[in-house]
Amino acid sequence: MMKRLALAAALLGVLLATAFGQAQKASSGSTKDVIYVTADKATFKQAPGGGVAMATVWGDPDKGVHGTFTKFDPGYDAGMHTHTNDVWIVVIKGAYLYKDDAGEKRVGPGEFLRVPGGHKHWSGGDKTEGALFYEEASGKFDTIPAK
Repeated sequence: MMKRLALAAALLGVLLATAFGQAQKASSGSTKDVIYVTADKATFKQAPGGGVAMATVWGDPDKGVHGTFTKFDPGYDAGMHTHTNDVWIVVIKGAYLYKDDAGEKRVGPGEFLRVPGGHKHWSGGDKTEGALFYEEASGKFDTIPAK
């Protein structure tokens, strides 16, 4: 378990180093600024339609590259969809449920998942705990229903 957490932390560090530099260029902050946010003290905003809440950590999910803490309510079902941009997640609590043509994955605490932009998939939250995860995207966040 500790090895998985260490690997997830290392992967997150690489992602942050790359995406954070890009996000800071797009925002008014300096690339030398330190950002510290805890999920339990973050300000979450409910997404339209319910079932999902997001707290922006850096960047702007409505405009470009960003990082957020995201919560899925227990049993949340996002349906089949795609995103325009790549999305990376590291689960903190609960389980992020993922399904595509290759099969199903239960992504738990300390585990990492990358979903390439344009990749058709289903996602949701564990029926009992939901999911709390840190998420980054290579551009504006969107959810495009799949046909």
